Amino acid sequence: MILAPRERIEELTARGWWGTRRIHDWLDVQITRRPDALALVDPPNRERFVDGRPRRLTWRELGAEVQRLAQALARLGVAKDDVVLVQLPNCAELPIAYLACMRLGAIITPVPIQYREHELVQIAALARPRIALTAERILSYRHAEMLRALIEPPGRVVALGDPVLGPDSAGLRAEAEVDANEVATLCWTSGTEGVPKGVPRSHNEWLSIPENMILAGRLTEGCTLLNPFPLVNMAGIAGQFLPWLITGGKLVLHHPFDLNLFVTQLREEAVDYSIASPATLTVLAQNEGLLAGLRLRALGSGGGSLPEWTLRVLAERHGIDVTNYFGTNEGASLTASSLDLPEPAQRASYFPRFGAGTHQWRLPVSRRVLTKLVDPESGEEIQAPGRPGELRVKGPAIFSGYWRSPEMTARAFDAQGWFRTGDLFEIAGDERQLYRFVGRLKDIIVRGGFNISSEEVEALLLEHPAVREAAVIGYPDQRLGERVCAAVVAQGGSTPTLEELTGFLRTQKRVAVYKLPERLLLLQALPRNAFGKVLKRVLRERLQA
Repeated sequence: MILAPRERIEELTARGWWGTRRIHDWLDVQITRRPDALALVDPPNRERFVDGRPRRLTWRELGAEVQRLAQALARLGVAKDDVVLVQLPNCAELPIAYLACMRLGAIITPVPIQYREHELVQIAALARPRIALTAERILSYRHAEMLRALIEPPGRVVALGDPVLGPDSAGLRAEAEVDANEVATLCWTSGTEGVPKGVPRSHNEWLSIPENMILAGRLTEGCTLLNPFPLVNMAGIAGQFLPWLITGGKLVLHHPFDLNLFVTQLREEAVDYSIASPATLTVLAQNEGLLAGLRLRALGSGGGSLPEWTLRVLAERHGIDVTNYFGTNEGASLTASSLDLPEPAQRASYFPRFGAGTHQWRLPVSRRVLTKLVDPESGEEIQAPGRPGELRVKGPAIFSGYWRSPEMTARAFDAQGWFRTGDLFEIAGDERQLYRFVGRLKDIIVRGGFNISSEEVEALLLEHPAVREAAVIGYPDQRLGERVCAAVVAQGGSTPTLEELTGFLRTQKRVAVYKLPERLLLLQALPRNAFGKVLKRVLRERLQA
């Protein structure tokens, strides 16, 4: 299934930015180059959160597992352009599923393990999966049971360990002719619309990103990467999965996040590169003993500003280079690496102004992307420092449009084809060569790397009988970036508690756990302007007070 317009394919191919190689071709490359080298490592605590003993697979063994799963899916009727929904934690079967689906030309749609009935019903209606692959349990939740109740017929839900996934496929061809411009993945994000938005991405759109990550992260052939982020969206796929395939190294999986286990894996697996939240980096910098004796050379981070002190300590005392990333599932990305911004003070708060023609940067992505800031009210392009504007982007990594949502796609791009990120930046630097993130145009909360639509949670809260009005805002959190607060006007003299509201959302509305409010403001009335719009700035000020 090719969604990119023919003109775009021809232009980017002529520039040499898109080619014919598919993502799964890199698996064949590494099987040939280093068949007996270790490729994939399960979390050592795997049995605590999903059935099956931890595995350590070589590239040859990984190839055999991919072929086995591809054959099993083919037996179940999965063919080219079919959608395979996968809800799995960070275990070996997840990257195997990616590669098996790609071999078949099927479209893998990975969903976070936190998603429950509320999100999955909407996703299943949009994606129309032929097969859902999950586990009987993830931690204590019965995921297979949940999906069997949602996806008809029940036989289309397959759990790890099911005999149907076993061998006995001799002679079955499990590979399709796949063009590099065909859709490989269908990931999900939330926005102001309050419904999941499918983000289809082709092999070429994905493969436009990892060179940036490899150079910024100082990754070399055969290096070891540790992935603690969910392998379901941009951070996990572009930040770890693709660089691992291309460098032919060892991918060590981690789940759920546990600092002590994370550090243990860094040490025992001789990790060269990993990614972590700003708060985790700060904890590592504050506790020197945690980093003693590590081989770790570089770390990536994202989701917020980094303390300058953290970057400086990690570099000067431990020789660990930190790169700060900004990115969206749709393919917009900025990279603040030491290659372009050697000073920690700049890298902590600023990004290179890629594609604006103001400066020559070292990362090749700077010559393949165009960016600009636009005043969200007037539509005027901003050239002056210190004036906030919406970041708009063009480039080979930008997706071609939302899945089966032409109206959303039309709103996502302006008349000249620039992608509207919904993120506000301002121009900075002596030569106007930098961007500084200042906020969001869209009404979303980013908690632990996941987008939460305020509108979605507000609409669900209004279904509670004790709630007359509701507004949802984010508030700062050192570890997760933001958490969720609900501001509520009670109905009929009742006084709902936070526990009552979260219980209602969890048990009756079946909402993903990470969307649940963690603070509650009970108000007599929501602050509004003259046009009736809720003043969320005032709510944030009240919460802070």
